[in-house]
Amino acid sequence: MERRTFLAATAASFLLPPSRSLAGDPFTLGVASGDPSTDGFVLWTRLALDPLSGDGRGGMPSRSLDVDWQISTDERFSKVVRSGTATASPGAAHSVHVEAKGLEPGREYFYRFRSEGRLSRTGRTRTTPVGAQPLTFAVAACAHYEHGYYTAYRRLAEQEPDLVVHLGDYMYEYGPSGYTALAGKVRTHTPGKCATLADYRLRHAQYKSDRDLQKAHAVAPWLVAFDDHELENNWAGPVSSTGAPGFARRRAAAFRAYYENMPLRRASLQGAVLRVNRRVSWGTLARFHLLDTRQFRDDQACMDGVRASCDERLSARRTLLGDDQRRWLSEGLRSSTTRWNLLGQQIMMAQRDYKVGPGREVNLDSWDGYAPERTRLLGWLQGTSNPVVLTGDAHMHHDAELKLDFDDPSSPVVARELVASSIASDGDGYRDKAWIAEALAENPHISYIDQRRGYLAARLTSTELSVDFRTLDYISRKGAPAKTTKTVTIHAAASAG
Repeated sequence: MERRTFLAATAASFLLPPSRSLAGDPFTLGVASGDPSTDGFVLWTRLALDPLSGDGRGGMPSRSLDVDWQISTDERFSKVVRSGTATASPGAAHSVHVEAKGLEPGREYFYRFRSEGRLSRTGRTRTTPVGAQPLTFAVAACAHYEHGYYTAYRRLAEQEPDLVVHLGDYMYEYGPSGYTALAGKVRTHTPGKCATLADYRLRHAQYKSDRDLQKAHAVAPWLVAFDDHELENNWAGPVSSTGAPGFARRRAAAFRAYYENMPLRRASLQGAVLRVNRRVSWGTLARFHLLDTRQFRDDQACMDGVRASCDERLSARRTLLGDDQRRWLSEGLRSSTTRWNLLGQQIMMAQRDYKVGPGREVNLDSWDGYAPERTRLLGWLQGTSNPVVLTGDAHMHHDAELKLDFDDPSSPVVARELVASSIASDGDGYRDKAWIAEALAENPHISYIDQRRGYLAARLTSTELSVDFRTLDYISRKGAPAKTTKTVTIHAAASAG
């Protein structure tokens, strides 16, 4: 059979309804794609008949199932260019990770799955270019399910970016009402604080059941990296922040569940280590350096928290990145030949004084708790082509200048840090102009703060990076519009790239 005829027949047969052995729709958790390259990307889905089944198995039978997949150049699947069959096994929570290859660079594709006669929704994705093709991308973080609706994900999806960068706290481990002081509670977590593999699988399934989140996943490929709440608040390397026993087992369970529920490549799961620090290039335009600021760090200094005095945080022996990741980052920045270098990482890099008036209080869980290593990293950025740091975690938009010495007004600015507020964490948020004015006065290298929920929407070309800080006035009920409350434009250095 001629190849074109064969592909057309394959596309048609995808819609034929064979006998169904499952009682309902297994694609209740949606579809996703991620980690694009010039010739492919990762396609993801996870089968679940009952996402909130208490054993974390999604109400699925204890047997493997075939999952067919297709990739097309058009949304009607009249031009299928790749197809195949993957196995969804109970040992992997019936998740599927397809690493598609052999596609054309710099173009849009559509994909879908089929299993047991049921068809998934259609996802949109793309490969990376080989040249300096412009890029639109969004940056998001921090989506506590109980604190409100995911309207920000829907608004992000409506902008149809080429890429989504998610910088952690994708889900939260707390039990019902475990963290509601600032936000109240709009929705309710599944029972109990996450401790076992079943707990983490169930919590991921609850989050993935949200239709607004599914829409955001289906609109573009994602680059994902975890922060702390995918496991436990403020964990550090091998150290539990609560001192609870069995932390190594809990960490392994959280990592496994995170991989099962994200569009990550199989090589990222390496035994007890989940490797999320990696590089993804957008042709010659930009290189994304995704960091892991949790797994390899020393424990927080001075018992963690926001503190006024802590000499331990100034020790040059302390590390946030770990030796191997620090060398990896240094080599990646030094060898980069792209016009822009974008660091995607989780915690505030700029110095942030939380105390109004004389004295200083800093957050020891952020880069302020590892100041000498930050200085070393900022020195590397000084010699890097057009560096920009993208950050999550803070639950507030920030626009900050990164300086070798934050206490010296004449110290050179080596990069810009753009911090995305949260998708849902801390609820509706507010615009306290007096408090913001005080915070900006204490931190003159920070020019913008906004406590409302939102995300970043960016447009990148060879000459400039333009970033809209998008905010929503409420998420305690559905339907809020998103608006641009500030636009930052960063011009490329004339001699860079």
